[in-house]
Amino acid sequence: MDILALEAKSQNGAEAEKKPTPKPKPKAPKKAKRIVYFEVEILDLKTKEKLLLLDKVEPTATVLDIKALFHKSYPKWHPARQSLRLDPKGKSLRDEEVLQTLPVGTTASFYFSDLGPQLTWGTVFLAECVGPLILYLMFYFRLPFIYSPKYDFTTSKHWVVHLACMCHSFHYIKRILETLFVHRISHGTMPLRNIFKNCGYYWCTAAWMAYYINHPLYTPPYYGLQQVNTGLYIFLFCQVGNFSIHIALRNLKSSGSKVKKIPYPTKNPFTWIFWLVSCPNYTYELGSWIGFTVMTQCVPVAFFTLVAFVQMAVWAKGKHRSYLKEFRDYPTLRSSILPFIL
Repeated sequence: MDILALEAKSQNGAEAEKKPTPKPKPKAPKKAKRIVYFEVEILDLKTKEKLLLLDKVEPTATVLDIKALFHKSYPKWHPARQSLRLDPKGKSLRDEEVLQTLPVGTTASFYFSDLGPQLTWGTVFLAECVGPLILYLMFYFRLPFIYSPKYDFTTSKHWVVHLACMCHSFHYIKRILETLFVHRISHGTMPLRNIFKNCGYYWCTAAWMAYYINHPLYTPPYYGLQQVNTGLYIFLFCQVGNFSIHIALRNLKSSGSKVKKIPYPTKNPFTWIFWLVSCPNYTYELGSWIGFTVMTQCVPVAFFTLVAFVQMAVWAKGKHRSYLKEFRDYPTLRSSILPFIL
């Protein structure tokens, strides 16, 4: 009896093993996420008049996308001419800012203002550099109607005058070539009216410096050749350093990319100053003009250097604050333009 019972149990177990296992029930398909579209109204900054209402704007749309939609309705206002703000007294929004990240509800109001005719930054940079280059050479060659007629097309007997012309021309030719082949300009355009202010400053100061350095009554520096050589070495050293920084910044991001990265020193020793300052290109630029001031011992050059330092310090401090705001791991040892000072 026990043997028969064991055989029966084994047969029942084998039959149980042969029964197919039930298939799992298919999962119900996930419901597609509902996209919440935005309604965007664009108002005139001055009159508060409603210019356009955009319905069903995707949340991932950028400010530049909204400008493009606005341009379709108002072709006379190219996106480069448009300034959009969330508050009439607030700052203009950046093109890369995304709609859903802005402090607005599903109905967003933007205030529009016309920036006027625009020029590319590259064009402005070229105009700023070509003018001083040509003007300085006009004074160097002593063209008529600049000095007394008896000095027309004469040359100075002082070697430092010719050296200063070479250094000044080298500086601006370098800037022109960097604008054409090195710089990746992130800002697309600037108002046309600004070119008169920018060029007026650079052109007038270049003419002022050139007038005195190339004047027939110009006297060489007090300490002679030693002072001239010291200024020349400072100038050349800083020019190489400035170029090295521009190359490092160019290699930091690819063409067309707006992704910002922290600049770090490279194998080039001239870039090691990145350990101490955020904007070493301005540091080297300042050093170049200090060297030019020492070399020429000219008051207008010293004045230009001082004004340039104040302006570059403002730019550098703004860039430094931007780095600190965007990157939590930004090196704390860095100053903006002068190591450990400013």
